[in-house]
Amino acid sequence: MSSGSGESPLRPEHFRRADDTNDASFYEIPRLVTHIDDAAIRAATEFYRDLLPAGGRVLDLMSSWVSHLPEDVEYGHVAGLGMNAEELAANARLHERVVQDLNMNPSFSWPDGSFDAAIVTVSVQYLTRPADVFREVGRILRPGAPFAVLYSNRCFPTKAVAAWRMLDARGHADLIGLYFHLSGAFGPPAVYDLSPRPGVSDPLYAVVAGTAGEPPQA
Repeated sequence: MSSGSGESPLRPEHFRRADDTNDASFYEIPRLVTHIDDAAIRAATEFYRDLLPAGGRVLDLMSSWVSHLPEDVEYGHVAGLGMNAEELAANARLHERVVQDLNMNPSFSWPDGSFDAAIVTVSVQYLTRPADVFREVGRILRPGAPFAVLYSNRCFPTKAVAAWRMLDARGHADLIGLYFHLSGAFGPPAVYDLSPRPGVSDPLYAVVAGTAGEPPQA
């Protein structure tokens, strides 16, 4: 993983996976299911309601058939980038759909400063080149725009990277914070515990950083 801000403490073995076969084959069959429970989904939606600018341009990275955006808020443009065309086609919130494997190609075709916010919902654990992806997100965001990375304790364990599998929830926040730092594109991140019913529902956390200035406030 290349670094935009100092030497990385992460090594190639941290990004190995139990299943290192082609990701396109793994995601070829559409999965029209949700990966967190309803309470956690509602918490994610309310967080996005507070964070994402109404009428703005939003990038839903590692997207699927649902973006968990509030239904009563209109956004000027929502672009979804994911691995499965059928899943993206089923997502009614998207104005633009891009099928792309970020582990093979972490670069975007969008011009600099073309989005007002970006989100990743419970998928960051699958990135094998996270600093490169985060750097590209920083490039396509406008100055000060937020990038929100939400995560839980759910995953496809064979496709999650080794660094993710060896850490707990606090460690996951630190790891995502390191991704932001290594990208060289963001200010200090803020961490939020969004878990709606600890011990009952799925846990949910957010790590958010802006491309300039102070951490965005949700």
